Amino acid sequence: MNGYCGKMLFVDLSTGRHEVQPLEEDLAGQFIGGYGIGAKVLFERMEPGSDPLGPDNIMGFTTGPLTGTGALLSGRYTLVCKSPVTGGWNDANSGGYFGPELKKAGFDAIFIQGASKTPVYLWIHDGEVEIKDAGAIWGKDVIETEEILKSALGEKSLRAAVIGPAGEKLSLMAAVINDGHRAAGRGGCGAVMGAKKLKAVVVRGTQEVPVADPEKLKAVNQEIVDTIKNGPAARIAAAFSTFGTTMMTGASALSGDSPVKNWGGVGIVDYSEEAATRFEGAAMDPRYRVKKYSCAHCPIGCGAIYEVNDGKWPVGETGRPEYETSAAFGCLMLNEDLEALIKCNHICNIYGLDTISAGATVAWAIECYENGILSKADTGGIDLGWGNAEAIVQTTQEMADQSTEFGKTLALGSAGAAQKLGKGAEYLITVKGIELPMHDPRLGPGFTRTYAMDPTPARHVKGGLGLQHMQISDPSKYDPEGKGQADLEATAAQEIINTAGLCLFKNFTGVQNIARKLIPPVTGWHFDAEEERNAGLRIFHMRHAFNLREGMKPGDFPLPKRSVGEPPQTEGPLKGVTVDYKGFNQNFFKAIGWEETTGRPSRSSLEQLGGMEYVIDTLGL
Repeated sequence: MNGYCGKMLFVDLSTGRHEVQPLEEDLAGQFIGGYGIGAKVLFERMEPGSDPLGPDNIMGFTTGPLTGTGALLSGRYTLVCKSPVTGGWNDANSGGYFGPELKKAGFDAIFIQGASKTPVYLWIHDGEVEIKDAGAIWGKDVIETEEILKSALGEKSLRAAVIGPAGEKLSLMAAVINDGHRAAGRGGCGAVMGAKKLKAVVVRGTQEVPVADPEKLKAVNQEIVDTIKNGPAARIAAAFSTFGTTMMTGASALSGDSPVKNWGGVGIVDYSEEAATRFEGAAMDPRYRVKKYSCAHCPIGCGAIYEVNDGKWPVGETGRPEYETSAAFGCLMLNEDLEALIKCNHICNIYGLDTISAGATVAWAIECYENGILSKADTGGIDLGWGNAEAIVQTTQEMADQSTEFGKTLALGSAGAAQKLGKGAEYLITVKGIELPMHDPRLGPGFTRTYAMDPTPARHVKGGLGLQHMQISDPSKYDPEGKGQADLEATAAQEIINTAGLCLFKNFTGVQNIARKLIPPVTGWHFDAEEERNAGLRIFHMRHAFNLREGMKPGDFPLPKRSVGEPPQTEGPLKGVTVDYKGFNQNFFKAIGWEETTGRPSRSSLEQLGGMEYVIDTLGL
């Protein structure tokens, strides 16, 4: 089992017991790792209809075969569970150092069920497992928690995946944070941990993950480094290394990539060029950056640590806001105050909130307030207008700590808040209750299929044609005809990137076929294009099957009209654009072999992929 520890840990917090089980070679070979193995385990072990915030929901911390092996760009891990937002499949991915440390601690994956009566944390060190009392850290923020754990355990080199007060209070936007500012953010996984009274999973290990051909791996790593430095994307890679995802913040706000004014505005009309460029790394770094930050085994190092010690919101050291955060707390709500952005990002990090959903929820609340749907009586006196930096920061703080009724309502997310209040649904930009990310399908029409039809809706990090379409000016990109097969192939390939433990940002490096280059020397497998494709489709179908078993069908995932240009914008770079999202869905369904109304795959398509017998029987195909 090169590339794997060969062990999975199963923990029951209701009984306090745990069991180590072998990771079978067939399971690894067919489902690779990450949410591939996670989907297989949860589908087989979790009862349909389980309450996402109940003890029967299983949460998995999963790694890929490349994680912890020294393979470059492989510092990721993935959380899996049933989402308390969508009621269906959920996975959330994070970088940093937690994933590799989990592998070095002796496990490829941890699956946790049940719920403790009192706060606990899980301590795993070189194969040893302990469930420990978390009373002293319950209520603490993410940074405080990690420092207390290091002192209490006498281990400065530990790594921890932690929830903050937002997760403890079951915010449906609660994230799981590692390394202080890296987030497995989407779908409410922090609330699932909070419902289990699980404050943290803490890992420390010194074990080596076996590699089939270390010399070949070394050669591939060198090829990656050479391509980053000297390849066709060298200039982009260098800019990305310096400024990270903020290198594109300004251009995205003006080109139509970033949604503006809760998806109802136009960047060059409603948000000035000066404001857009103010949120770019080139403008922010000279003022605030004190050091670079790199995830494990990353030759790029796209992160940075900022320090703000004066002004309206001094936060000390904090992570540089990423693109999604900068757009969500910038042009989406017409905020032009840079330090308000940094403050809101810091709040989300230490309280444990998904910045995409948090920013989108505040933007939704602003539009409701501006249109008289919410009053000062609803907001607790906050004058929540477009671009009001003080109001944005105060609202974000109350949403994070739930110190007011307004904050408690917004902590449900925009869809949950609209349902609780009984108003404001007309301004929601959500799919199945979860807020869309900060890439507009009116510029990248392929995102319409991904946002609606990926088993985890409203995700920009899943496969499809959206990222390609953003870079294409040819209007033919809006015609869905003939694009189903290309959409399918891109989806399958991204499944392998995600489940192998690789970072999506390999897209900025110019490195091609990275999974096919790295997986063979690590695992010893023969892994060609056909095997990559089949494994990707197998994993995609397994996640989809989880939702089918929960009674979900394609019609349950409508896109908000604004996101597809209904009606189209009347000015700006996306003037007149309406996306034929139904056409993109239909062509994808034809390519993958799904029935259009029910979403059910054909029996023959699953039989051809192999390893899907239990799914076929369970779904009655």
